[in-house]
Amino acid sequence: MKLNAFYRVVILLLAVVPPLLGVEAATPATRQVRERDSIKALMRLAADWQIANPDTRAEHDDLDWTNAALYVGMLDWAELAESEDGDDSYYKWLLRIGRRNQYQVNKRMYHADDIAVAQTFIELYGKVGNSRMIAPVMARANWVVDNISDTATLMLDYGKAETLDRWSWCDALFMAPPVYAKLYALTGDRRYLDFMNREYRATYDYLFDSEEQLFYRDHRYFDKREANGRKVFWGRGNGWVLAGLAEILQSLPAGEESRGFYSDLFVTLATRMASLQSGDGYWHASLLDPSSYPAPESSSTGFILYAIAWGVNEGLLDREAFMPVIEKGWEALVGALEPDGKLGYVQPIGADPRSVTRDMTEVYGTGAFLMAGCQMCRLNQ
Repeated sequence: MKLNAFYRVVILLLAVVPPLLGVEAATPATRQVRERDSIKALMRLAADWQIANPDTRAEHDDLDWTNAALYVGMLDWAELAESEDGDDSYYKWLLRIGRRNQYQVNKRMYHADDIAVAQTFIELYGKVGNSRMIAPVMARANWVVDNISDTATLMLDYGKAETLDRWSWCDALFMAPPVYAKLYALTGDRRYLDFMNREYRATYDYLFDSEEQLFYRDHRYFDKREANGRKVFWGRGNGWVLAGLAEILQSLPAGEESRGFYSDLFVTLATRMASLQSGDGYWHASLLDPSSYPAPESSSTGFILYAIAWGVNEGLLDREAFMPVIEKGWEALVGALEPDGKLGYVQPIGADPRSVTRDMTEVYGTGAFLMAGCQMCRLNQ
């Protein structure tokens, strides 16, 4: 995958112009700084484009899971932009969203998608310390853990609407578990941890294929096959799970007994995903039949790249083994970024592999791009 024209220009300017001006010698260290600066420039471009081009469809309001995923990436970028450049505008943007919604979560009481936005509100509370920012989140979470859904004894049959009260589809493992992990880290209340552990293990036991070491999107795909005869494993679906594991592990204390399960699963899934990276650097819509879906898919690539890069940064994954995967993945992801900052090749909302075109974009794709970019910056410190 060749770097797009814009990225080549950014690297050229950052790498060539300063030495010509006599600013500093082009040592390996300064080249690393310039590479980091180029990553930040691309992240700023993507963040600014997304803020200027919000998803205005009625079904995707501020509290929708699509925007919740964007906010996770925007929060990572806000922290980086403020700490290194003194730019607090991205924090202010997130705070405005919280204030105009009174820091409420979405409507459905038990549904994983409708508490996803709480991840950002919890982090904003940690920065600002206003109890109003956390009260609605805790009220919802407390109700859920104290009033277990009546469907708790049912199988996780995604075909039955009532089982959406549980984490019966793999995307849910990004949306809800990190909320309970963050609340446990914040309060020390084991109700949150026990609830997360119980529900996560139930979903894992039901949807994880131990032979392929991948997650089915939901039970409807157990017996389906791709055109090449392989099982159906959705790229972004597994990206959701892997990125969610990274978020959980960032909140669980090192000595917490249940952390071992999440850490082991993270390494297993990250290793498997690394083996499924396509030659063009992307992870495609179908993990086991990429030839049937040859177009790039940047949202799966962004979430997977974020998690793998985070794993290397944290010492959970071997740097030497995974850096070629990371470098190829970042180059591919940047290739989906337009000169104006729009991220293309984002598969629309769905539940299984579908065709993707360059003009397709979604807010969660930008969120994944920003999450990945922040970890790339950490790798270049």
